[in-house]
Amino acid sequence: MKQILILIILLSVTLISAQEMSFEDYNPKSTLIVPENPTSSAKFKFIDVHSHQFRMAEQDLSTLIADMDKLNEGIMVNLSGGSGQGLRAMLKNVNDRYPNRFAIFANVDFSGVGNSGWGAKAAAQLDADIKAGAKGLKVYKSLGLRNKDIYGKRIAIDDPRLDPVWAKCGELGIPVLIHAADPKPFWDPMNSDNERWLELKTRPRRKRSDTNPAPWQQIIDEQHRMFKKHPKTKFINAHMGWYANDLKRLGELLDEIPNMSVGIAAVIAELGRQPKQAKAFFIKYQDRILFGKDSWKPEEFPTYFRVLETADEYFPYYKKYHAFWAMYGLDLPDGVLKKVYYKNALNLIPGLDKSIFKD
Repeated sequence: MKQILILIILLSVTLISAQEMSFEDYNPKSTLIVPENPTSSAKFKFIDVHSHQFRMAEQDLSTLIADMDKLNEGIMVNLSGGSGQGLRAMLKNVNDRYPNRFAIFANVDFSGVGNSGWGAKAAAQLDADIKAGAKGLKVYKSLGLRNKDIYGKRIAIDDPRLDPVWAKCGELGIPVLIHAADPKPFWDPMNSDNERWLELKTRPRRKRSDTNPAPWQQIIDEQHRMFKKHPKTKFINAHMGWYANDLKRLGELLDEIPNMSVGIAAVIAELGRQPKQAKAFFIKYQDRILFGKDSWKPEEFPTYFRVLETADEYFPYYKKYHAFWAMYGLDLPDGVLKKVYYKNALNLIPGLDKSIFKD
């Protein structure tokens, strides 16, 4: 009798624990039975234009290459090249081992803006970095969010003191991949209407406001004004400019700004929940969209391949805090896939080895 009572208590505790499961832990398996076509590698070789490898100066590249080959990745663009001596150390390690499999972008140090001649010095350093072998410029979201001038004032993305940098990129014929702001919900009230509530709850430092440091739309508009001010410079707007959830507006911006392309890094969840609209958008703007992933986690790439390549329905995304909804495939035509996977990047980024890619 005593053993039975203990068993009943244990079962009751288990049931209560299950009923009190947190929202973060609730992740039921779908009972939907539909055709599934997951793929572990891309249909065509691709260029990842949005990767970050901070230890490329000393890391064992053979391991990285092996993982890339499994995914069918032809070229990785490392956006975290830095500048000067650190950049040269990365370039040496790459060029000594796998000179045609990596492209490294330089970065600009925005500290010192406001000092006399800052723009000219920054442009000269960038020029030296490109001559050393860098293929482009990556601008982090700290510009517009955290970077301040010597007077302690936030540096606007379209600050005229930065114009020499953008002009130098146009002169050199290199692209600028720029990340501005963050998803709009980070600025919205953190309540039951906010789709990013779980992300903000688990990562509270991502929460923003109109005074921390400025309204979302203001930062985004600064970026677009800068693009328009420098029509001879090629810009790759990271994360689809945070308009992957509003493709109509993004299309309008692409029409207004012919020197702007967009990368799909970290926004595949937005595309995968609107397959009809997203497919039409990719077909219409097939010359302006580039493949990218952002964080280097090989196990997450197949979700990108499945969304872009297949017609699969209702399959899971890999980060619940990022997107709690299911994905659908766009089933893009091969011609569009090739442009997104590698052709558009080859057209924008100078000096890449085109022989890696075959039609």
